[in-house]
Amino acid sequence: MKLLAIEASGKYFSLALYDGSRIYEYNLEVGSKLSSLLHLTIKRTLEALDWRIEDIDYFTCGIGPGSFTGMRFSLSAMKGFSWALNKPLIGISTLDIIAQNALKKEGKIMPIIDAKRSLVYCSIYKTRGEIARRISPYMLLNERELLGKIKGDAIILGDAVSLFKDKITAKSRSAIIMSSDYWYPRGHNLIKLALERIKKKEFDDPADIVPIYLYPKECQIRK
Repeated sequence: MKLLAIEASGKYFSLALYDGSRIYEYNLEVGSKLSSLLHLTIKRTLEALDWRIEDIDYFTCGIGPGSFTGMRFSLSAMKGFSWALNKPLIGISTLDIIAQNALKKEGKIMPIIDAKRSLVYCSIYKTRGEIARRISPYMLLNERELLGKIKGDAIILGDAVSLFKDKITAKSRSAIIMSSDYWYPRGHNLIKLALERIKKKEFDDPADIVPIYLYPKECQIRK
């Protein structure tokens, strides 16, 4: 089994490859250069392992919420590969991926992503077995709503921590705020979640899958 996974909804482009026994991961801070680096990075990484794109059995991609541009480029690339090669596609929420960074912690896990406009993308998770599983909807929250969700020994991680850290600690002294090393989605966690979906044969239709947009009106493109 060979699996290619990419995530580009934030400041980092994370790429991971799985060969059935090992995970190879590459993380790159791309800024506004994703469009020029995405396909090139995939090509060079495959060449380094002496793989061809045709060798890939499954494609998986982070689908946000996050940067509209990053999600659009990365998902379009994976939809194209899946469609052209007739291989299964798996889309996984960026919040789900980030939550796995706190898997070894006790308590409710709350990844928070900067959604701009003083808002955050958020969801709540609980560790069950080897996976942090979602127990709430995906949410777009303002500051008051976010602080209202933080209770007890909540585990907070994600780039929006840099915006709300002081207010979170003032709200709950028992909240655990993870360091910036754990704020971003990583390819090995995307692989782990995709493998669970593969076991269940839960795939997405390349023609229908879309990024998770919690700003639906603002994300519509009008002619």
